[in-house]
Amino acid sequence: MKKHIILFLALFMLIGLSCEDKYMRIFVANSPIYMSYADLAQSVNQVDAKALKTPGKLYFKDDYIFIVEELSGIHIIDNSDPSSPMNESFIEIPGAIDIAIKGTHLYVDSYVDLVTLDISNLDAITEASRVKNVFPYILPPYDTNYPLAKIDIDKGVVVGWEIKSVREEIETVYYPMYEKFNLSNSDLSGGSRSYAGISANGFGIGGSMSRFGLYESTLYIIDEEKLNIFNLNNPDTPVHYNDFYAGWNVETMYILGDKMFLGTQSGMQIYDISNALSPMYISQFWHTTSCDPVVVKDDLAYITLRDGSNCWSNVNELDVVSLVDMEHPQLLKRYPMTNPHGLGIDGETLFLCDGDAGLKVYDISDPLKINENQIAIFTNINAFDVIPINGVLLMIGEDGFYQYDYSDLQNIQFLSKIGIVE
Repeated sequence: MKKHIILFLALFMLIGLSCEDKYMRIFVANSPIYMSYADLAQSVNQVDAKALKTPGKLYFKDDYIFIVEELSGIHIIDNSDPSSPMNESFIEIPGAIDIAIKGTHLYVDSYVDLVTLDISNLDAITEASRVKNVFPYILPPYDTNYPLAKIDIDKGVVVGWEIKSVREEIETVYYPMYEKFNLSNSDLSGGSRSYAGISANGFGIGGSMSRFGLYESTLYIIDEEKLNIFNLNNPDTPVHYNDFYAGWNVETMYILGDKMFLGTQSGMQIYDISNALSPMYISQFWHTTSCDPVVVKDDLAYITLRDGSNCWSNVNELDVVSLVDMEHPQLLKRYPMTNPHGLGIDGETLFLCDGDAGLKVYDISDPLKINENQIAIFTNINAFDVIPINGVLLMIGEDGFYQYDYSDLQNIQFLSKIGIVE
């Protein structure tokens, strides 16, 4: 009996030591800094203009530019004179990644929430409503030299990190991360004056890297794998109508007429949204695993594929795809590129952001000879995304916001820049 007790105690101690050894660690890590969900719900605030530091998505409506400061908020730029844009104010919105505007309502993600802003008076922007806990839990960038400490989502959203020693049980949890850019010093152009205002009609225009899209009274938002559908019959209070699995690593959305084109890391998906609240899958154009925004003109899709740490590929090219038969998209031509990101089309002109290779401008009247018809190239900039509108090109680059006058394609002129400030 005594022998059995000794064996039992030895086994118990061994198991205890083994469990402690196996699961508990003391290590230096990225320790999360939380904002409570209650504080998140009270976090929207309009303040004086701020310098661009980590500019992300770009949006245009009624002579105003809205530039997302990634995970921080939105810059409002009066662009009534593109040669002298005025940085007017900043809307603090923790967790902001992307936006869309319908009439006088701006829709923006705020970590796990969807926030609706009333922008009818740009001097006094207010929060109209909030749909809570509708998006995946995401994390801000962290120091990759250290592991992540355990995340307790019950404490709120993670808004930053502290490098310190922690003792905890180790487990692996996946949270979505969003691509960032290393930004350099530059100057801020700014000033202040009264606003002309935002009209109550129409949609704004986003870039090709957008995850938000609008059609009729419906807002679509993609988040990695899901397509979220919001009913905007009452623009003040979006209703989360439905969501469904749209595929692995959905990254971008482009809407043309009643068709939706989703850029994923495995290909372009096409949906019929003529019944806005019930998108119907049409087809997919498959390609090698890669990051890929898409724009469409008539019966042709233009897709950029690029490599990078988040893209799992070493492919860098522009694909031209025929959509004559939407159910069977066909590749027409591939063009090698350096590291292509966003792109935009106006008429027969394609504007393509090719990373370190700069901004490239092509005549695409013959889609099979695009490489032979380059109109211009602007080097010494790292271009990310563009919006061509009314002869003025809006462009977000690694070091700030640029504008070009392309009304004369043979003599494209630089207009202005709002640079980043670290």
